[in-house]
Amino acid sequence: MLSITKLLTDYSNYGDSLRYHNSAKKSFHGTREGFGPVVAWNITGTCNLSCVHCYMDSKKQKYDGELSYNEAEEFIQDLASFKVPVLLFSGGEPLMRNDFFKLLSLAKKLNIRPTVSTNGTLITQEVAKKLKNIDVGYVGISLDGMQEANDNFRQKKGAFEDALKGIENCVSVGQRVGLRFTMNRHNFKDLNLIFDLVENADINRICFYHLVYSGRGNTIKNQGLTHEETRQALDIIIERTLDFHRRGLNKEVLTVDNHADAIYLYLKLKMIDSNRAEEVYKLMKNNSGNRSGIAFANVDNYGNVHPDQFTQQYNLGNVKEKPFSEIWKNGSQPILSSLRNRKALLKGRCTQCQWLEVCNGNFRARAEAITGDFWQSDPGCYLTDCEIM
Repeated sequence: MLSITKLLTDYSNYGDSLRYHNSAKKSFHGTREGFGPVVAWNITGTCNLSCVHCYMDSKKQKYDGELSYNEAEEFIQDLASFKVPVLLFSGGEPLMRNDFFKLLSLAKKLNIRPTVSTNGTLITQEVAKKLKNIDVGYVGISLDGMQEANDNFRQKKGAFEDALKGIENCVSVGQRVGLRFTMNRHNFKDLNLIFDLVENADINRICFYHLVYSGRGNTIKNQGLTHEETRQALDIIIERTLDFHRRGLNKEVLTVDNHADAIYLYLKLKMIDSNRAEEVYKLMKNNSGNRSGIAFANVDNYGNVHPDQFTQQYNLGNVKEKPFSEIWKNGSQPILSSLRNRKALLKGRCTQCQWLEVCNGNFRARAEAITGDFWQSDPGCYLTDCEIM
């Protein structure tokens, strides 16, 4: 996750302290010294929608074998002992789980910052008030385009209006809320309209996700943006972020799942503001690129631990059998060890790229989905050969 706002304007939000801390002070597994990783937890596989790009392949059904409340409580207590700074409650649709608010409250009580990833369609005024009262750090609501584009992606007519109402309910009670927008060929034309919506609806934050081919996302590989379209999208994101800043609007703009974005931004800044470009380069070095299996982890609804939520084909262990902290600290676990020392394993364009120290090979799940090789170069990298040499 890259903060375009931080890189362009130096304006900081909460997550920037995790993304851009000094690399010299990192622990053995790449997080801030003395802290565990950020953890995304799929608390249930059940969902009320059937989005075409869902990495979990979630359905409107019950999933047997998910963590019980007692198992979840033990899991969260271990995360607290491991000093995990943020726990992202995701799904499926997390609001479909009966003990959702109880689990949120437990994380908050144990000094873990709880955040929520939801489709937003179930956030009534009452739900929004509960989230605010628990002091949830951030509620991310998926909205993948304006009405038609979003409803097609969600496979439900009216999903856009329901999600927008969920956003409005959060805003009305002062709950920090943001959009989660996965860029694809069907919503590319909506980018400027989405920025307008962020401003007009008083939304705090927007995350632009690059499409990752995992779960049902594997079936829509041909719907990702071309490299040229991706560059056009970044140009819009950069200009609109600067426009917010010039007009004094405090909006946090981020891009997710493609570390080429930081390099693209840096190269553009070098041509117009060399001093700011050098500050950006320092931030990029501190961030050190993709940190799946390093400073970011995923735990699925059954308790299996993965390097990230898009790499669930690789199991590192299960929290029902062993504490998350022990699984994560296991330096002999093959996939974890490889991800934490990945540079020598990378292939293709990565082996010739001058930006490897600040990208770390980008996204492994996308590379494997397209090439069949986990260590091949990420086909989502849209930098030209001239730009990487």
